Amino acid sequence: MDSVSDRTGRVRKIVREVFGARVFGRIVSIYVPFLRLVVNIGRAMDGVFFPSIKRKEIRSPIVLIGNPRTGTTFMQRFLTDHKIGAGMELYRMVFASLTLQTLLKPILPILEAVSPARYHKPEVHKTSLGKVETDDASMITRYFDGFFLYGFFLAFDDEDLLYTVDPKIRDTSERDFSWVKSLWQRNLVAHKADRVVAKLFSVSPRVPQFLEEFPDARMLYMARDPVSIFPSGMSLVTGVLEEAFGFWSLPEDVRQRWLDRIYQAFVMLLERFHEDYTSGRIPKENVYVVRYDRMMKEFEVVMGELLEFIDHEPTDELKQIIAERADKQRAYKSKHKYDLAKFNLDEEKIRKDCAFFYETFLPPLPHLTEAEADQAG
Repeated sequence: MDSVSDRTGRVRKIVREVFGARVFGRIVSIYVPFLRLVVNIGRAMDGVFFPSIKRKEIRSPIVLIGNPRTGTTFMQRFLTDHKIGAGMELYRMVFASLTLQTLLKPILPILEAVSPARYHKPEVHKTSLGKVETDDASMITRYFDGFFLYGFFLAFDDEDLLYTVDPKIRDTSERDFSWVKSLWQRNLVAHKADRVVAKLFSVSPRVPQFLEEFPDARMLYMARDPVSIFPSGMSLVTGVLEEAFGFWSLPEDVRQRWLDRIYQAFVMLLERFHEDYTSGRIPKENVYVVRYDRMMKEFEVVMGELLEFIDHEPTDELKQIIAERADKQRAYKSKHKYDLAKFNLDEEKIRKDCAFFYETFLPPLPHLTEAEADQAG
């Protein structure tokens, strides 16, 4: 599984045997190498039309990490929308060349019609090619690898392939972070910005390696109750799989195998970060823990701490925006309850398997009532 051709072959086999989607598998086999070729040509042209890329330095990037569905999308877009840094739109990851981006931007509405982003339900995760998104998506478009590939495809394989995304067993950090750096340089030039605001949940199990490449990074570790994030994450992915392939029509044993593997992947993400954080392998001055319950109930306090951590002086206008947002979040009453049974999840098991996480990152907050914490979770 060390080459792109190996992974495309494996995915083609999976979609044929699991989903019965022979045509999709053939498209993947053609599309992946074609996209890489086109992007490589575009990036070579970047050197001619955008020579400033190579001179662009990555200084103190703001990087959101943590499991999916912990508030990372909200926080990344909030920071980006208010010009604290530049997030990266999905099309800039797919077409990772400023030359290509310039040529293709006018026809993005046409490309949306064939974009995989169209399978996301807006009420669950509103996205498109033009939306700021997780930088992890760039791993599947460039290397046809990473957590996205595992979650959407490889976790269905007969073989347990979790090792392919476990940095203790297969560490692709050098390759991945070099690629991310080149993307960030282009994105800063595109947005005429000086600071990155990225979202990379795949970094959480390999923060020490990341800090070797970006030692001045300001990392925001988003922490939310696993009883909420596990079913929410599964709901997000199965929603896409249902729209694309009919996930809930698959045989029960196939669905359960996938659910078990995704559960283990979610736990692994928590474990790896916790191990590095508590052992001292991650310098505490590089990380600020953003608790979801606090973000919902005392947003202005959290943002005050966060902005100080990333060394950003807020304007009066930004302070007012934060205050207004804080009022909205305190008044928010969630109408959604995550259905653990739908995904064969057990709350007691989750709390037992993730006890280490609760103890370190989610101890009870005396100033928040239990009802407030539950509502925020």
